Amino acid sequence: MNTNLTKDSSESGEEALSQFELSQRDHSPLLTNVITTIAVILALLHIWFNTLATVPELLVSATHFAGFAAMCALTYPAAKRLKYSKIALCIDIIIAIAAMSCLIYIALAEDALYERGVTFIASDWFFSILAVVIVLELIRRTMGWFIPLLIIVALSYVVWWGDLISGVFAFPGLSTETILYRSFYSSEGLFGPISRISWSYVFMFILFGAFLVKSGAGDFIIRVSRAVAGKIIGGPGFVAVLGSGLMGSVSGSSVANTVSTGVITIPLMKKAGFPARFSAGVEAAASTGGQLMPPVMGAGAFIMASYTQIPYVDIIAVSFVPALIYFLSVAFFVRIEAKRSGVQSVEKNSEPVLKVLISGWHYLIPLVVLVILLINGFTPTYAAGLSILSVVVASWLSPNKMGLRDVIDALSQGSKNMATTAVLLTGIGLVVNVISTTGVGNTFSLMINSWADGNLFMMLGLVAIASLVLGMGLPVTASYIVLGTLSAPAIYSLIAEQQLLEMMVNGQLPEQAKTIFMLLAPESIDALARPMLLEDAKVLFSLVPDDFKSSLLEQGLGLEKVGLALLTAHLIIFWLSQDSNVTPPVCLTAFAAATIAKTPPMKTGFTAWKVAKGLYLVPLLMAYTPLVNGDITDVIVVGGFAILGTWALVATLEGYLESPLNPLLRGVLLISALLMLWPDIEIYFRMLGLLIFAILFAVTTKNYKLNRESIAR
Repeated sequence: MNTNLTKDSSESGEEALSQFELSQRDHSPLLTNVITTIAVILALLHIWFNTLATVPELLVSATHFAGFAAMCALTYPAAKRLKYSKIALCIDIIIAIAAMSCLIYIALAEDALYERGVTFIASDWFFSILAVVIVLELIRRTMGWFIPLLIIVALSYVVWWGDLISGVFAFPGLSTETILYRSFYSSEGLFGPISRISWSYVFMFILFGAFLVKSGAGDFIIRVSRAVAGKIIGGPGFVAVLGSGLMGSVSGSSVANTVSTGVITIPLMKKAGFPARFSAGVEAAASTGGQLMPPVMGAGAFIMASYTQIPYVDIIAVSFVPALIYFLSVAFFVRIEAKRSGVQSVEKNSEPVLKVLISGWHYLIPLVVLVILLINGFTPTYAAGLSILSVVVASWLSPNKMGLRDVIDALSQGSKNMATTAVLLTGIGLVVNVISTTGVGNTFSLMINSWADGNLFMMLGLVAIASLVLGMGLPVTASYIVLGTLSAPAIYSLIAEQQLLEMMVNGQLPEQAKTIFMLLAPESIDALARPMLLEDAKVLFSLVPDDFKSSLLEQGLGLEKVGLALLTAHLIIFWLSQDSNVTPPVCLTAFAAATIAKTPPMKTGFTAWKVAKGLYLVPLLMAYTPLVNGDITDVIVVGGFAILGTWALVATLEGYLESPLNPLLRGVLLISALLMLWPDIEIYFRMLGLLIFAILFAVTTKNYKLNRESIAR
C-alpha cells in the first residue's frame, strides 16, 4: 500500500480548502520572498521571545501585531477584485509599513508619554487611531464585517452611547483619550492579555503543528489509523474518527483538518458502502473533536490555562475522558451505520499495526517530549520550543530528514497559518478590554443568573445558544474567549454553589465555612451540624450576602475544588464553542467535508450536527457529574457508564443497535441510556441500565446473525 498521501488526494484537498480560504493575491517572486522572509523572522523572534528573551511584554505584543499585520496586508487584498491591482498592492504596502511604524512609535514614545503625565500629543492620537483602524481593516479582510462592527460597537459604547442608555448596561463613559490609551499603550487592549495568549501559547503550538506536518507526521497518523481500523467492519469510518482526532489535536484548524484527512477518509468510506452524506458528516464531526483531544487541544488548553491560572497538565488530564466519550460517540454512529448499510472493510492490504509503529516510531518523540516537559514543570511555551527542536532531531532518525530548507519552510508555514488568527486575537483584545472596563461581563453573568433563576440546565442552554450565535461570526477560539469572559463566572458560581449545597445536605460543611454562617446567621449553627433537606440548605445559603459568597465557597470547598469548578465552567464553554463548526446555518467544517463528498452542504451540516451530539452531552456530564472534578475512581465509574450510556443513546436515536429496533425496544433502550447517564443515581440503577443494554445487545446481535444467514441462503 502506498504509505504517502497520493498526489491526487493532495490536489483534491487543496481544491476543497481553497473554497474556504480567503482570496490571496497572486504574488510575484519578489513579494513571495518578502512575505516568506517576514514569516521566518517572525517565527524565530517568537521562539526567542518565548524561551530566552526578557523583552517587555508590550513590545513583544506590538511586534506580534506589526509583523502579522504586515503579512496580512501583503497577502490578502482589500477585495477579491483587487487581487491583481498594482495600485491596491501599493496601498497595502503602505498599510504594512504603517503597522511597522506603530511598533517603532510605541517603543520610542512610551517613556515620554508617562513623563508628561499620560497626556496625549498629536502623534499619540495619530498612531493609536492608526493601529485600531489597521486592525479593523485587516480583520474585515480576513474574517468579514461581523467582528469589526462588534469592536466599533464596543468602543463607541465606552465613549458615547453607554451614557445615553438606562438600565443595568448604562455606563457613564470614558474620554476618547482614555480609551485610546487603554487600547494602545496599556496592557489591557490591543496588546493586552489576549495578545499575550496569541504570541505565546497559540503561536508556539501552531508552529509546533507546522513542524510536525512538515516532518511527515500527518502521513504517519493516517497510516496508523488505517492499520488500526482498516480491517474491521466499518473500518474506513473508524479511520476517519481516529485519524481526524489525532490530526486535529495538533493542526489547530477544523477546516484544514477536514480537508487534509477527508480527501482520504471520505472516498474510503464511500467506497466501503457508507452513504456519501454520512461519510462527510463523520469527517466533519471527528475533525471538530480534534480541538478537544489532549495533549495539544489546538491551543485551547493553553488559553484556558492562562484564563484560569490552572496548570496545563491538570487541564489535559481532566480532558482525556471527556474527549474519549466524544470520539467513541462518533464511532458508535459509524458502527451502527456500518451494520445497517452492510459496510465491509476495503483495507485488505493495510499494513500491520506493529510494522507501522516501528517504521514511524520517531514521529511520537516530539509528543512524548512535550508531555514529559510539561509534567516536569516547564512552561507550555518553553516546552513547545524544545518540542519543535525535537521534531527536527527526530526526523533524522527517518529517511525523510529535515534539512535547512525544510526548517525554513516549516517556520514560514507556521507564521502563515498564524497570520489571520494573530490579527483577529489582537482585535478581540479591544472587546475584552471594554468588557473588563465597563463591568459588562459581571452584568451579563448576573443577567444570565437571573434568567436561569438558579437552574444550571437552563443556564447551559442559554450559553449554548449564545455560543452558536457568536460562532456564526467568530472563529472557535475567539468565540470561547468572548463567551468565557462573559458567562464563565455565572456557570462557575452555580456549579460551586451546587457542590456546597450538597455538602450542607450531607452535614459535611467544614468548620471554617460554618464560621461565616455563625457571623451571619448564628441560629443556623445547630442545623449545619447534621444532614438537612436541600430546601433548608438553599434557605440558609440565601442568607449569605453576595460579597461573602466567594469567601464561603473557598472556605467550604477548598481552593482545589474551587479551581476545578472554575475549570469545569471553562471546559463547558470551550466545548459548546465548537458547535458552530457543525451546526447549520454556518458550519464551515461540514461545508468543507460536503465539498469533498460532493453532497448538499446544508444537508451535510445537519448530518454532522447529528453525529456530533457529544458536543452537547459531554458538557452536561461535566456540569452534573464528577467527570471533571471528581477523584480518579469517580471519573472512571462515571466515564465508563457514560461511554456505554452514550452508545445506548446513539442506538436509540438511530433505531438500530446490532440490528433494527422496533419502537418498544427503542423505548427500553432509552431507559437503559438514561439510567447509565443520569447524574446522582445509585450504582445499582446504573448496573440495571447496563444489564438492559447487554441483553438488547445480545438479542440484536443474534438477530443480525440470523438475518445474515437468511440472506446467504
